[in-house]
Amino acid sequence: MHVPGWHEATKELQEQGKLQMVGIIQEQHPDRARLFMQWKQMGWPVLVDSLNLSEVPYVPITLGVDEHGILRHSWMPDGSVPEDLQGTFLSETSVGFSVSPAATSSEPEVQTGKALTGERSAEEWRSQGNSIFLFGGKHRIGEAIEAYENALRLEPQHGSTRFRLGVAYRKRYDSEFRQLGDFAKAVECWSAALETDPNNYVWRRRIQQYGPRLDKPYSFYDWVTEARGAITARGEKPVRLAVEVGGAEAAQPSEMFRGTGAEPKEPDPEGRILRDENEFIRVETIVVPDTTARSFSARVYVVFRPLLEKKAHWNNEVNDLVLWIDPPKGWEVDNRLLTVANPPEAVSQETREVEFEIRGPKNLRAGPVAITGYALYHVCEDVSGVCMYRRQDVVLKTDGSVGAD
Repeated sequence: MHVPGWHEATKELQEQGKLQMVGIIQEQHPDRARLFMQWKQMGWPVLVDSLNLSEVPYVPITLGVDEHGILRHSWMPDGSVPEDLQGTFLSETSVGFSVSPAATSSEPEVQTGKALTGERSAEEWRSQGNSIFLFGGKHRIGEAIEAYENALRLEPQHGSTRFRLGVAYRKRYDSEFRQLGDFAKAVECWSAALETDPNNYVWRRRIQQYGPRLDKPYSFYDWVTEARGAITARGEKPVRLAVEVGGAEAAQPSEMFRGTGAEPKEPDPEGRILRDENEFIRVETIVVPDTTARSFSARVYVVFRPLLEKKAHWNNEVNDLVLWIDPPKGWEVDNRLLTVANPPEAVSQETREVEFEIRGPKNLRAGPVAITGYALYHVCEDVSGVCMYRRQDVVLKTDGSVGAD
C-alpha cells in the first residue's frame, strides 16, 4: 500500500521534525484504519471523512502543504514517493508571507428536532445533516437521515447528498438503533449517487466493498487477520473493531463466477416443515449489485434476528441453521445450501448472517426478478418454554438490471 511506503520513505524526516504526515480516510468504519496504523506502527494523525466532505473523486491523493497551510505540491495518484522530496518540497520557503493567529475553533451547533422545521434550502439541510452525523451522537443519526432526505426532496439528483444519506443509513444499521431495511437503503443510495457520476471512485468503492467478487478490484480487508496476528505477537492488544469484517469485505476478486459444483440435497423439498411468519425470527435481505455492465451479478446478504420482544432465542443443541436457494431458470448461485454453525452455548440470541453470490443470464432484460429460498432453524420461546423446528420462506427481489451502469 502507498501509505506504508510513504511512511518508511519519510520516517527519518519525520523524526527530524522536518515533515509531519497527516492522513484523511474515506472509510465507513474508521476503527479499521486505526488497526492498520497499529499494525504498520504508524503514529501520525489520521482524520476521518466518511461522508467524503472533501469531495475527492478518487484516492490516493498526496498533497504537500507548507508550514503556512499553502498547498505546494500534488503528487501522482499512484501514491509513489518522489525521489527528490527533500530537494524540492522541503527546500521551498514562503518568502514575505505572514499568518494571522488562528481563530478558536469549536464544534458547530447541532440544532434540536424542533429547529429542523421551516423553509430551508437544500444546502442548509445538507449542512444540518453533516453536523448531526459528525457531532450529534449515534442516537441522533435518524435526524441526520431526515435532514439529508429533506435536501434530496429539493435536489433529487444531488449525488453527494445521496452518498451521505447512504453512509448515514449504514451507520445506523451498525448501531443498536438500526431499523429494518437500513443496509438495503444504504446500497440504494450509493447506487443512485453513482448513477449521477459513474466516474466517482470513492462512491463506486463503497458499493464494491460489499459487492460480488466479479466486481472487486481487490480484497478490501483480507489483511485484518494478518494484522491481528502480528500485533498480538508483539505483545500488544489489537484495536477492537466495532463491526467485524464480513465475508464480502475480505473476499478476493474473481474473473470467473464460482458455481456450486455438485448439486446438494434439498433439505425440505416438499415443504413439510411448519412456517415461521416472522413470529420468532425476523429475516432481512440485502442485494448489492455489480457496479459495472460486465456481468449481471450481485452479492446477497440474508440476516436472521431473534425477536427479542417475543423473547425468542436459538436452540443450539440441535441442527445448525441452513438456507436453501432456489434460483429461477438461467440464474446461478455460488452456493445453494448455506449453513450457520451453532455456537457452543445451549441457547443464544445473536444475529446470524449468510452471504452468497448470484449471476443472471447474459440476455437478462430489465424488470423485476424474484429469487426464492427458505431457511430451517430451531428456535425457542421463553414465555411458553416451547422449542420448535421452523421454516421461513425468503424472497430476494432485484430490479432485473443488476450490473447495469
